[in-house]
Amino acid sequence: MCELFAMSANVPTDACFSFKGLMQRGGKTGPHKDGWGIGFYCAKRAQMFHDDRPCYDSSIAQLIANQPIKSEVVIGHIRQANSGAINLQNTHPFLRELWGRDWVCAHNGQLKNQPVCDQGYYQRVGSTDSEKAFVSILNHIRNEFPKKPKYMPPVWRRMHQLCMALNHFGVFNLVISNSTELMAFCSTKLFYLTRRAPFGVAELIDDDVTINFQAHTTEQDIVTVVATQPLTNNEHWVEMQAGQMIVLKKGQVVKQFYPEHAHNGSL
Repeated sequence: MCELFAMSANVPTDACFSFKGLMQRGGKTGPHKDGWGIGFYCAKRAQMFHDDRPCYDSSIAQLIANQPIKSEVVIGHIRQANSGAINLQNTHPFLRELWGRDWVCAHNGQLKNQPVCDQGYYQRVGSTDSEKAFVSILNHIRNEFPKKPKYMPPVWRRMHQLCMALNHFGVFNLVISNSTELMAFCSTKLFYLTRRAPFGVAELIDDDVTINFQAHTTEQDIVTVVATQPLTNNEHWVEMQAGQMIVLKKGQVVKQFYPEHAHNGSL
């Protein structure tokens, strides 16, 4: 299956270090050779990069790995195709507009026979089960919340219910953002790590790269990274529970949902 990557920070931060580890898994140290993509938020808009070549061998990926594009929210994905052809239309992350801002989503897993709502305002461009689930989620959110609520927790709760409902049809690990919050739902495997002062040295698992974050941060910086598998070998990654969803804002976990919170949830 695919691998997910996401980052939430309280100040514009580049993801070069983490991405260098992720890209090696895109066909070199891992089997995820069927394309990759990454999205960086600039305010409410997302700047997207996609390639249907293996990530480790992509000149676009090399550019991203060495170009410090700074953002408060980043979502990335390396693909091992199991639904849909290998092409740009089927390459994650996917993007749609809702409430005047870009929503970006990436999925890891397989879904079969899900009764998704993809006949509404949002429809698929490609042929993946992942994009089908994404447009289903946004159609539900748009129908139930036509305008952006001033108070967002009901939207987060409904998002968790929808993720739990989709999870019944297979494996549904998900990262999704509306530019302000980053939501991560764990179906089978997802980890996260929060870095804050005092910052230390980190070593990538998949590449011979080490960084001393103290030289690149201030004492006020907070950054949380989400990944399918830990990207470093000397930091404490938290393994999420099946059915757990975390909501990140400005680098910190601001809300958590568990399976018992999703009663009466439906598609």
